[in-house]
Amino acid sequence: MRIIGITGGIGTGKSTILHLLGDKYQAYIVETDKLAHQLMMPGKQAYEKIVKHFGVDVLFEDGSIDRGKLGRLVFQNETELAALNAIVHPAVKQYILEDIEEKKKAGTVNFYVIEAALLIEDGYKAICDEIWYIYVEKEERIRRLIAGRGGNREKWESVINNQSSEEFYRENCNQIVENGGDIQKTAERIHHLLFGNNMA
Repeated sequence: MRIIGITGGIGTGKSTILHLLGDKYQAYIVETDKLAHQLMMPGKQAYEKIVKHFGVDVLFEDGSIDRGKLGRLVFQNETELAALNAIVHPAVKQYILEDIEEKKKAGTVNFYVIEAALLIEDGYKAICDEIWYIYVEKEERIRRLIAGRGGNREKWESVINNQSSEEFYRENCNQIVENGGDIQKTAERIHHLLFGNNMA
């Protein structure tokens, strides 16, 4: 079982790559953001710690965590953001490590794919066999973001500039997948990364 990390900045089309890997190659996909949300549900690994730290004010009436309220609480408070990350990130990583062992024992998964914007910063290089950097030129990313999510150029340029640099990704990733143009070329690149020149 190959463990592949997928990372890259906003607007690079990581979700497109994940869909391709899942649909065409039956890769098992873990999106760390979605997993984090699951682990914040009542009874899950991160729930009790979040309630203990932030109090019942961040809960809906049904006892589930109001992620909007929690997000506003940590948005401009670096200390509280660090506290939340210190709860959620280890829970996510522990879940993934246990899940990888289960999948290895079962022997039913060929490609285990972990996607995270902060894959490298959060220490997943030690877990992954290889890390792919999904690359798209900055101007194309801005165009996509405005078209898909609204907002203006200044907003998305600010978001991009606050993320890790292209140089950082290139230094820390094993492979680069260019995803700025023809999806067929992207698909061919992925196939080559998975199988080399062998047709599968």
